[in-house]
Amino acid sequence: MWNLVSVLLAVGLLTVLIAWGKVQPLLAFVAAALAAALLLGVPAAKIPAMIEKGIGDLLGSLVVVICLGAVFGKLIADSGAARRIATCLIDALGPRRLPVALTITGFVVGIPLYYNVGFVLLVPLIFSIVYQSGRPAVALAIPLLAGLSIAHGFLPPHPSPVAVVAAVHADMGQTLLYGLIVAIPTLILAGPVFATTLRGIRAEPSTMFRNADVPDAELPGIFNSFATALLPVVLLGATTPLTMARPALAEPLAVLANPLTVMLLSYVVAIFTLGLARGRKLAQVMEGPQEAMREIAPILLIIAGAGALKQVLVESGVSAELGAQLAHLPVPPLVLGWLVATLIRICLGSATVAGVTAAGIVEPLVHTSGVNPNLMVLAVGAGSLMCSHVNDSGFWMFKEYFGLSLQDTFRSWTLMETLVGVFGLVFVMLLSTIIH
Repeated sequence: MWNLVSVLLAVGLLTVLIAWGKVQPLLAFVAAALAAALLLGVPAAKIPAMIEKGIGDLLGSLVVVICLGAVFGKLIADSGAARRIATCLIDALGPRRLPVALTITGFVVGIPLYYNVGFVLLVPLIFSIVYQSGRPAVALAIPLLAGLSIAHGFLPPHPSPVAVVAAVHADMGQTLLYGLIVAIPTLILAGPVFATTLRGIRAEPSTMFRNADVPDAELPGIFNSFATALLPVVLLGATTPLTMARPALAEPLAVLANPLTVMLLSYVVAIFTLGLARGRKLAQVMEGPQEAMREIAPILLIIAGAGALKQVLVESGVSAELGAQLAHLPVPPLVLGWLVATLIRICLGSATVAGVTAAGIVEPLVHTSGVNPNLMVLAVGAGSLMCSHVNDSGFWMFKEYFGLSLQDTFRSWTLMETLVGVFGLVFVMLLSTIIH
């Protein structure tokens, strides 16, 4: 009983430090890990090495993949490929299907781009469509932002799914494949279907967000934009079914199926197709990665801190104990993983923090219950997106960009994120009846 109380006290301290004290997450995680170790009776002399090992082990397997994902997404954005994808889909589906076009845009562009980058890049595009069409801004924005959010929470190479995959020893390719299966129906319901109920909400976006017209000649070609942006998905998505159908191919395809290889190859291809082949010098192309590294650094620090807390829980033995206790609760393991991530999300606000923190808590549950670890990644991802409210930066970005009242922000943004989390879990549970 004391072990459970100790864990709750440590997580409570983490919540207070981040949500109330505004302490930098890495420092908050280290403080919580230190407190947990002391409460659990870990000898004081062993605690520093334990924290260092946790940070090193988790970052060691993730840092290159996450950084490559950041610089790849930055190149997709800076080259104009993301804008080309958006305008192509909107033009192809026509004005009557704008919500559908924006839904697909948010999801496709959200796969290579991190959430905040995609938000800042695509919201001005929404405003330009609003000014041209006269359609309600919120009803157009929600489908696109639902696509961005789902990609952020469910799909590699986004930081939280990548970290959870590593923590529960899931397979990156299978997680991506199952994630796409879960994401599509979730996106339809939380995106264009839900948006039909928001037409009465009136936004007052500032004219400062009007887009400057960029000549099509300055944007990459349609095929080039789609092929390059989706290359990581194609590589992982192609090798995974092959190795599942033909296990004998697993070893020959192991290099191509490795996330590090996939992201490195994708980035090298993008440098050529979106940079050098379009007349840009290598020095110009390399300007973006420097900014991307600065943007990704806070996320890497969050993951590092989560590794410290996770290591304390594992080495103290409480992780296995909690896993055994949770496994005996009359609740499906996937629902438990979702609930843990949901509670942390409500307390701390950040989807990334919620995902990586929950991963350390549910890791032993995966082993004791025998649940499919790839589905646990998706269940945790769904929980990490639940109930966005006033402690989430995304909540305030949406409110201020669209000039909404708090009531309308809860009615649109918070409810959309909650629908994503609920339907995400529903479809994960349905998929679990087929995949064991």
